[in-house]
Amino acid sequence: MKNTRGVVIGVAAIVLTAIFFIIPFLFILVTASKTLQESALLQFSWPTEFVLLDNVAKAFAARDYLMVIAFINSVILTVVSVAALVIFSAMVAYIWQRRPGRLGGLVGFLVLAGLIVPPAVVPTIWLLQKVGLFKTMPGLILIEIAYGLPFCILLFRAFIASVPRELDEAAVVDGAGPVQIFFRVIFPVLRSVIMTVIILQSVTIYNDFQNPLYFLPGTENATIQLTLLNFQSQFSTQYHLLFATILLVTIPPLIMFIFFNRKIVEGMAAGSVKG
Repeated sequence: MKNTRGVVIGVAAIVLTAIFFIIPFLFILVTASKTLQESALLQFSWPTEFVLLDNVAKAFAARDYLMVIAFINSVILTVVSVAALVIFSAMVAYIWQRRPGRLGGLVGFLVLAGLIVPPAVVPTIWLLQKVGLFKTMPGLILIEIAYGLPFCILLFRAFIASVPRELDEAAVVDGAGPVQIFFRVIFPVLRSVIMTVIILQSVTIYNDFQNPLYFLPGTENATIQLTLLNFQSQFSTQYHLLFATILLVTIPPLIMFIFFNRKIVEGMAAGSVKG
């Protein structure tokens, strides 16, 4: 009876996934493959003329290849932000877990506050203006790092709790300093949770629309999501190009998630043993 119930629940979950995720993606793919006249009908039907590559090429070339520039900006933003998040959050989590001390409660409060308290957009813009980082890529990178740190710190701390302290003690006996202990002993052990943080934060930052809209307005440093918003107004009657642009934006994080979803599960499960 229990097995039957589990199968029914599993089938229902698969059906819901297909309805809410797979079918919309197929609709995007089909519409992006149609001509202008067919796409204007917005019907879920197979195209009579398959012109996906032509539509993708036109979407790339629109507005002097703004899509390419935006993609490069998004890659730079994602790579730098994720690299800093991995290093900083792992260091904070290691010190917090191994040497909590009197400040452990304060650190925990600040980390949880970073997860719960909503961002203050206007004061943050004022601060960025005062330090000359508003409407700049370094300023947005700092914002992404600050907003992503609490979640990453909790992930790393949960995993570090399962790492034996004997590794630290053995390294100290061998004469290693605190920096050497972290980067040569602890950091390599965190490989699975590092992959989890990299994948989750890469998808989050790459797909981020709100922060670039607030802190990096304008077309000079436009990211991929803001470019999609601009193209939506430009291609308001050209659905084949609009959906081709949406397809281009969707594919990179989708590919990353499909190929590395097992790493995400492993990292989350490994950190849930203790902590």
